[in-house]
Amino acid sequence: MVLITLGIMLSLFLASMESTVVSTAMPTIVGKLGGLSIYSWAFAAYMITSTTATPIYGKLSDVFGRRVVYLTATAIFLIGSLLCGLATSMELLVLFRAIQGAGAGGLLSLAFIMVGDMFSIEQRARIQGLFSSVWGVSSIVGPLLGGFIVDKIAWQWVFLLNIVPGLVAASIVGLAWRDRPRAPGRPSIDFAGAGMLTVVTVTLLIGLQSFGQPIGWLLLGVAIAGALALVRIERRAPNPILPVHLFGRRLFTVASAHGLLAGWAMFGSLSFIPLFVQAVLGTSATEAGSTLAPMMFGWVIASMIGSRLLLNLNFRILAIGGMLLLVLGTLLLSLFATSQLNIMIFTAMMGTGMGLSVPAFLIAVQSSVQRVELGTATSTLQFSRSIGGALGVNVMGAALASGLNGRLIAAGLDPNSVRLETLIDPLSRAGAPVDAALRGALGGALQAVFVIGLAAAVLGLAITALSPNGRVTQMGKTARPKSARWKSSGLTSSDEQRTSSRHRPDPGPWRCARAADDARSACMRWPTPSALLRAAR
Repeated sequence: MVLITLGIMLSLFLASMESTVVSTAMPTIVGKLGGLSIYSWAFAAYMITSTTATPIYGKLSDVFGRRVVYLTATAIFLIGSLLCGLATSMELLVLFRAIQGAGAGGLLSLAFIMVGDMFSIEQRARIQGLFSSVWGVSSIVGPLLGGFIVDKIAWQWVFLLNIVPGLVAASIVGLAWRDRPRAPGRPSIDFAGAGMLTVVTVTLLIGLQSFGQPIGWLLLGVAIAGALALVRIERRAPNPILPVHLFGRRLFTVASAHGLLAGWAMFGSLSFIPLFVQAVLGTSATEAGSTLAPMMFGWVIASMIGSRLLLNLNFRILAIGGMLLLVLGTLLLSLFATSQLNIMIFTAMMGTGMGLSVPAFLIAVQSSVQRVELGTATSTLQFSRSIGGALGVNVMGAALASGLNGRLIAAGLDPNSVRLETLIDPLSRAGAPVDAALRGALGGALQAVFVIGLAAAVLGLAITALSPNGRVTQMGKTARPKSARWKSSGLTSSDEQRTSSRHRPDPGPWRCARAADDARSACMRWPTPSALLRAAR
């Protein structure tokens, strides 16, 4: 088990680091390959395919087993890495980054799915913090490693460096992992749902990339229409890719909405903090990048501590406490971002909040679903955070562009005559200060952007307050299906229900819609009108 854990952690490190290590290498890559006009697509292609693939891999692992799906994802990721290192043009690099992201989406989701398979709830609460620390370390090490490789070796090794560690991780997991026996018969695959989910995700993300333009609105309209069609398809599918039925459970619905809104607030705000620190406060690029380090450390430490507290505390307390910190951090960021030290403190609070709330919902959801739904439920939560981050970055980016233009005009400056390069402090390179009017315009526009992140965080806190009560250790006590418990106890279905209804206290209408529900889904459903009426009487 130790070897498998190390192998999974290694693959998680590679996949998560690849999204950040390229950031410091891309200027050099553009200088070698050209293609500045499609510079951003080297990042967007990776994000689009990895986000799209996440829920699909989760469902496929439930159907075909974790081992074969993990090895497939690793192979796609390593092939993409090799091709990226051999790319001879920016167009080819963008294509190969899309292939690499298609594999990374599986590695990122399967890491937490396989943890849920391997460990009991008590062990899972401890190990999830360790896996979160791997993500945090990779986020910090990635940009530094990318800069070192570009300066000392060659840009190709930013991608080729994945191959040997990836092969080691695949060998360990491939040889040591043993899947649980699956039900006999040919598994049904929801091809229609997978295809429609891909269309919806791709059109949504590309539409957000062109937010505010006619093509962007067209693609967003296609995404909305596709989402409605997807719901109809998944309701009729015998084995759906997207677990529509799970959204009938209050815990899963709240956890997914939390991921969407917290991802919006967190990743949307973080995308603009380096720009604020560098252009408005007048620091160097290195100092601007270091501003986010406290956020990563806060996330990692809070995740490790909070995961252990889950064994003794109600997960709802940790989730609400984490969201309160996220709201407080975004509030202070929108009001008092006057120095780099202040911003580092505020982002550390935001990271601590995410470190408390994200593992709490993840472990609670994993503990409340049946094992055959573990992969689907876990990957859907990750998918919601990714979509939330994409929404936050693009909507807040559009707000920045609009607000900046208005403030430049108010300051008597022509927005068409101002280039992005003039808004970034060039002190470290040219020694010339950024014009005070430009600083003021950009600072005011960015403060308004941070207010949007605050609004998302407040809404996320309100949604989190609707989550049910419970401890993860209590959710996992009845891992066997009802039929197995009836058989072992000698009771019939009706006997079991009558016995449980006599000895189980009434959980109240807001905690459970049906008192006779199985303990794994008790307190996880929305209240029915009849239950509310009984409570009122």
